[in-house]
Order: sequence, then C-alpha cells, then structure tokens
Amino acid sequence: MEKKTDETKILADALTPRQIVEELDKYIIGQFEAKRSVAIALRNRARRQMLADDMQDEVSPKNIIMIGSTGVGKTEIARRLARLVDAPFIKVEASKYTEIGYVGRDVESMIRDLTEISVSRVKAEQAVVHEETALELAEERLLDNLFPMPRSLKNPRSNKTVDDLEVDEDIDEVESIDLNEDVDGDESDIQLPFDIEMTEEQDEVSEKQRERYKKTREKLKQRLKNGEFEDKEVDINMKARSMPFVEIFSPGGIEEMDINFKDMFSNILPNQTKKRRVPVSEARQILVQEEAEKLIDMDAVISDAIERVENSGIVFLDEIDKIAGRESRQGPDVSREGVQRDILPIIEGSTVATKYGSVRTHHVLFIAAGAFHVSNPSDLIPELQGRFPIRVELKSLNKTDFKSILTEPKNALVKQYTALLHTEGIEATITDDAIDEIASLAFQVNESVEDIGARRLHTIMEKLFENLFFDAPDLEEKGVTIDADYVRGELAEIVKDQDLSRYIL
Repeated sequence: MEKKTDETKILADALTPRQIVEELDKYIIGQFEAKRSVAIALRNRARRQMLADDMQDEVSPKNIIMIGSTGVGKTEIARRLARLVDAPFIKVEASKYTEIGYVGRDVESMIRDLTEISVSRVKAEQAVVHEETALELAEERLLDNLFPMPRSLKNPRSNKTVDDLEVDEDIDEVESIDLNEDVDGDESDIQLPFDIEMTEEQDEVSEKQRERYKKTREKLKQRLKNGEFEDKEVDINMKARSMPFVEIFSPGGIEEMDINFKDMFSNILPNQTKKRRVPVSEARQILVQEEAEKLIDMDAVISDAIERVENSGIVFLDEIDKIAGRESRQGPDVSREGVQRDILPIIEGSTVATKYGSVRTHHVLFIAAGAFHVSNPSDLIPELQGRFPIRVELKSLNKTDFKSILTEPKNALVKQYTALLHTEGIEATITDDAIDEIASLAFQVNESVEDIGARRLHTIMEKLFENLFFDAPDLEEKGVTIDADYVRGELAEIVKDQDLSRYIL
C-alpha cells in the first residue's frame, strides 16, 4: 500500500498536459502541436512510474523530433521546459559530437553530463534540507572565532587563574561582560590557582566560571543572529583549490580521466587549507556550505540522482539536421553518419559508464530538433528515424505572431526594452500602431532576405532603440513616445537597403 501511495503522489505532483501547455503559452506564441506533444510525453513519464515493475520495463519513451525553420520556437520550448519540469534535463548540440575514436566529444558524454546535472540538483536539494542545521553549526564556529573558550576553562588543572578568563576585546561591548561576575549578578573576588589536586571549592569555582562563559556566549550568539557583527572581520580556514584539470585522451573519452586522477591523488595527498580574513557575513556563507557538505550523504545522493536520470531524464538534441545526410564520398563522415550510428544504441537503450556508476538509457526521453533546410528527416539512417515515432512540424511565423510575441509573453520584447530605458529614468510608451509597424517590417524583411523567425524581432528592436539607448543618460525629456512614424524613420534603411539588412543579423 505504501508503494501505491508513493506512485499516486508521483502522478499528483506532476503537471497535467493542459497545465504544461498553459505554462509554455506564457513564453511561446503559437506552436500548439509541439507544446501538446511535449506535454503528453512528459505526463507519460509519470504515468509509466505508476505501472507494475514488469510493465514499466516494456513501456518505452515516445521520442519526439521537431521540424521547423530557425527562430520558430524549437529551442525556446526546450529551454522553458527545462525550468518547468522537475526532471534532469540537458540540451546538447548534435553537431559537436564525432564518431568514437576521433578527436572530439563522444556521444556517451551527453549521458555523463546529464548524470552530473542530476547529482548537482539532488545535492542542492539535500543542502536545503540541512540548511538549518548547517547554519547552527556555522554560527557555532563563528562564535569559536569571535569568542574562543579561555585555556583555563579548557584545562582547569593548568596554572591559569580566574583572572585569565578574558573575551575578545575586538568585539564591541563584549569586554563589559565580566566573567568574574557571579551567576546571580554579585561580584566575586575569588582567585585560585588550579593545582593538580583540585579541592571541592576549586571545582565549584571552575563550574561557576563555565556557567558564566556559557551565558556570555549565549548573549553573543543572539547578537550574532541579530546581525550586529556582520562587518567584523574574522580569520577562517578554507579548503585550497583542487588540482588543475588535465585532459587525457583515452578510449573511454576525455571527460572522466581528470576525475579519476583527482580521486586517486585525494587519497594520497592531505587536504590543503588556506587562511582568509573575511567579514562575518561572508564567512557565514562559506561555513554554511562547508557544514552542509559534511551533512550530505553522497551515497544516497548518487543513488537518487541515477534513478532520476534513468526514469525521468530528458535530452534535447538540437541541430540534428546537421548530422543528417548520406556518407561522404571522400572518406568516412565521422561527424554525421558516424554520429548517427553512435547515438542509435543510446536512444535504443544501453548502459553508459559514468564516474557515479552505470546509467541505463532505456527510459530517457530524447527530443530532437532541426531546421532541415538542406536535408530531410528521411536523410537520417532508418534505424534512427524509427526511434523518433512522434514528428511535429512547427509553423513559420506571420505578422500576427510577431505582434503577439512583442506584447503577450511574460518576457515580451516591448516590456524588456521599456524596462531597460526605465533604469535611466525614461518612461517610454510604444503605441499600438508602432507595434503593428514593427511586426510588419520584421515580416517583410524575413520574406525578402532570409527567414530567421522571431530572431528578426531582436535585430529590428535593437536598431529601433539604438539612438535612445545611446542618448538616454543625457536626455532632459524623460517621457518618450514611439509611434509608427518614429519606427519608419528609424528603420527605413533596413527595408530599402537589402545588403544592409544582411549585415544586422
């Protein structure tokens, strides 16, 4: 019953397909089919984890390939998806890989990178869980630095007297707290040498001194929590930098060798520390991080991270069209068809060795994307095509889409540029007819020169605001209205001079 409850919670915590689409709509205009396919694929990840164990192994992820020209939202969908889903996610460029055995990155490194991301995320989550405890331990270490325990209390059999119980005079007003003051507030003039054989009276005095020290320490601890010592500088010991990274080429790739050497030398060489003098505010952050590291169970972190990769991992394989095409006539095409052959077993399901252990890719979701201007999806090797059963074609953007992109998303371009001018104290107002004109010009340039989708809006907006950004600090008039005439005046050269429009990409 407990397992069933946990599985039900997995589905309850996951976003529904409709919720995923609604979240993506806040940032991406149109492309409903692509959003819908991605949303269904993500929801199916949670559904699979509710099935019986034997059925889970049989349900393979339905990989997606998104086809569309540049600037229509393929990469933006992946980028927003990474922030939206609570799953290990990595975006890689297919064109950066080469066939195994040649200089370059091998395709298995994408799974190693995904595992590294997952470990970092789980580790960060555990650090949050232990944050309170780590903060308490860090503050105790700060107090040890600000108000160290006198040697006479650490070793009551030494030759120190009660008069030696002094506090750090660098702390404001701490010296006014007299440790020779009685617990009840009465003065005590007792000064006794601590002989090797301590009498009962001496033991009692020593215990009183301990109580006074504890009370003084508690007062300082409260003042530390109240932020009274934030600017006071303290000396702390920090771990020295780890050994430098050295790349070594091997059949297993260059990514793992540096880690193996670090692990080997860390067992031989002692951990080096260096002393730094920093403000209490900075020292607290450093010490909290150190204490959290000690509290985290790395074995549990690694186990959880690998499980997340295997069951919920997502790889966004961008620019897949760059590795499509038939084999070169002049030799092996190690960066195209060779990469396809190497990617195939990973997408089909294989076991990849990482520094954290073996990771199975049988249930990792792969989302591929490409413009396919000079090639077609059919140019991919048949086996790889079969591993992407869901194909979505993203539509080119029109004038209406441009208008929506300018104003509707949470991070709309109009909002970004007016916010930038607002930092200079300038209130910029962009009229509706100006937005119509911007959208029209962007669509016109895309049609006549090169269709780069929504990226054209960035170049248009940058050119439109160029003079304002330059003159903003010196403008006396703090209110600026941008209308259609202003837009036409600033952007007329872009439309007239086709060669100029090529240079402002």
